Amino acid sequence: MTTQQNDKTYNVLFLCTGNSARSIMAEAMLNTIGNGHFRAYSAGSHPGGTVNPFAIEQIKTTGYAADNLRSKSWDEYAAADAPKMDFIITVCDNAAGEVCPIWPGQPVSAHWGFEDPAAATGTEDEKRAVFSKIAKQIYSRINLLNNLPIATLEKTAIKREMDAIGSRPH
Repeated sequence: MTTQQNDKTYNVLFLCTGNSARSIMAEAMLNTIGNGHFRAYSAGSHPGGTVNPFAIEQIKTTGYAADNLRSKSWDEYAAADAPKMDFIITVCDNAAGEVCPIWPGQPVSAHWGFEDPAAATGTEDEKRAVFSKIAKQIYSRINLLNNLPIATLEKTAIKREMDAIGSRPH
């Protein structure tokens, strides 16, 4: 259940380096549970060009159409004709330390660091388990975001809440 109190749809951009796993999963999850209050996008500073198959498996469990997802550069969202972002969330340590493009409209930014599941080694089942663990962590934070009373909060309070979500233990 969401506590949104207006009809505004908030645009959220999840950023990472490769845009193949964490940011893609966050995009799909928020678009699935955001109930129309959020429109999520994802991008990377150095996109790999493909979505990780284990990320696709996790996304399919949400019911989101995984064929809508692609690995893309954050330059697409810095263009003049791109959607105006209300929130920019980095989901990996590499993207948090990089210089991001200037986003029009001064969106609220936050960093929600997650372990890189694409770096997992081992058997297919061991890799799948890491992706499942990270997907659950992302879902937990997405759920907290979805339940923030954004429409009634001032921008500084929203920033504080977004940072608090990112600093929650996994």
